[in-house]
Amino acid sequence: MTASSSDASPDTRDRLWIVGAGRLGLALGLRLRRAGAVSALTYSGRRETAPEHPLFREANPIAHYQRGLDPIPSDATGMVIAVPDDAIERVVGELADLHLPQALPILHASGSLSLDVLAPLAGRGHSVAGMHALAAIADPVEGADRLRGATFGVEGDGAARTLAERLVAACGGHVLAIRPGGKALYHAAAVFASNYAVALLSVAERLMAEAGIPAEDAQPALAALAAGAVENVAARGPAGALTGPVLRGDVATVERHLSRLSGAGRDLYCLLGLEALKLAEARGTDPAALARLRGLLGDTR
Repeated sequence: MTASSSDASPDTRDRLWIVGAGRLGLALGLRLRRAGAVSALTYSGRRETAPEHPLFREANPIAHYQRGLDPIPSDATGMVIAVPDDAIERVVGELADLHLPQALPILHASGSLSLDVLAPLAGRGHSVAGMHALAAIADPVEGADRLRGATFGVEGDGAARTLAERLVAACGGHVLAIRPGGKALYHAAAVFASNYAVALLSVAERLMAEAGIPAEDAQPALAALAAGAVENVAARGPAGALTGPVLRGDVATVERHLSRLSGAGRDLYCLLGLEALKLAEARGTDPAALARLRGLLGDTR
């Protein structure tokens, strides 16, 4: 016996309105599409026509593109604001002037902005939350792969929090719950782990060049070294992963390094050395050696 259409299960997949058709918004939509988690995607952007992207090239695309915020997708089950941070306040103001469906939960994807930026929408009765991917999205297609299994910083509650957790689960990801007021520190931590790690590798490459080693040789060697350190942190934590002269209490080696470093490079070495010293202390490195190292690293002239 064949079930009638009235007996069929309703489609419970999300119908998302994504404001912002840039790298993140498109990568997120593609990840959710591949996961089968959405039945419709409406993108609002600034271009006249849809960007070149697989979502809009499917034989039967579920993604629709429109310039601007009009018309409002009346059947949307949630909204994600995925525009650059400096544009969120303007977009929120424009949205607050529209007659949005009252039950529409709204997320923003900023890493550093708190929920305060969504206050005009919360004041109109919308449940609001933040959902930020701890992933480097440099490309709107390849970024979909980076979002698979990614960790997301999430803040907020109510229907918007539920929506955020549902989308993270669809990505196969993990939630980091951010306490109220903690967003800026959360994002600073992410910058240290990602952007500043890249900056440190740039410093290391420069020092290699001064030692006579060309970039094409130094880059893969340094990247492999850094990757090994990251793997060790994941397996053992920062203190357990630390290696090198500070952990050994090797004053002579640190003195040699400092004798060849100058300016900002020396200052950076000393600041990071003092952080490494805290980890070495937790590992039980000889206190006398640590005291001598502290004196050396405290002098950032």
